[in-house]
Amino acid sequence: MDQFAANISLLFQFPVVNLKIVLDGVMIGALFALAAYGLALVWGVMNVKNLAQGDFVIAGGYVCWWLSQQGIPALLGVPAAFIVMAAIGWIIYRVIICRVIDRDLFTTLLATFGLAIMMAQILNLLFGSDTQSVSLGFDTLYFMDGFIDVPIAKLIGVLMAGTLAAGVIVFMKYSRMGQAIRATAQDARAARVLGIDTDKVYAFTFSLNAAICGAAGAIIVMVWVIQPFYGITHSIRAFVIVTAAGLGNLPGVIAAGLGIGALEQYGAHIFGIGYQQAIAVLLLLIVLIVRLIQQRRVRQNLQ
Repeated sequence: MDQFAANISLLFQFPVVNLKIVLDGVMIGALFALAAYGLALVWGVMNVKNLAQGDFVIAGGYVCWWLSQQGIPALLGVPAAFIVMAAIGWIIYRVIICRVIDRDLFTTLLATFGLAIMMAQILNLLFGSDTQSVSLGFDTLYFMDGFIDVPIAKLIGVLMAGTLAAGVIVFMKYSRMGQAIRATAQDARAARVLGIDTDKVYAFTFSLNAAICGAAGAIIVMVWVIQPFYGITHSIRAFVIVTAAGLGNLPGVIAAGLGIGALEQYGAHIFGIGYQQAIAVLLLLIVLIVRLIQQRRVRQNLQ
């Protein structure tokens, strides 16, 4: 309890600590938002709640880490993870997801939950259970007499995440496939009538989601750590962000991602780093309770 009080008092005695926490949270929250945007795509277009979302992120991180072990520059691991995970996502769609996409919610949750367990175990068998990271070898920038430190690797990670997000937005807005994805998300039956191959759209959407997660994981391994069983926490974060922001609300996804990143950093400072993952679970419960209350109020107003 004394340590808890001391951590809180530190935030008021030294306001610069708040700036450091917010900066760290925003930089890591940008990566959370990137993975959550992929989930929003799959959820909005295919109505599939992918419980293996975080495992796609971790798998992408291991692609980058493995390539770095072979002497390939880590920054090249980001596009490599994007491509590799896109191919894996397409295979998973053809083997598993296409068989459950029109089934009930329980079936899709069960299928993706089993997929998450399988991916975690495969990664554990291939790479072991130790945490891994990739060092870019860049320096750290210091501000305010050294109270604020910003690793250049994190700045590069945020820049790459922003570039990828912008590219996806442009693709979704101007490409024919992007327009087909948006049309399918609005009304799949009407899209079929107009001649859109919705199965092809679904396969591409799921593949794109896996690719986005793979790139996010490759960036995360350069600024944080990965481990085969860390996927669940990234899945929870993605669900928190999408549930809080709502489907199709990209600015909301970005804001929620940055906010959750900052809240986790505050929680880690106040309660200790060991509680950081528990904070993601707590946030999910809070968001679900708030959404449930909102739905009840809407039903009452309609009656």
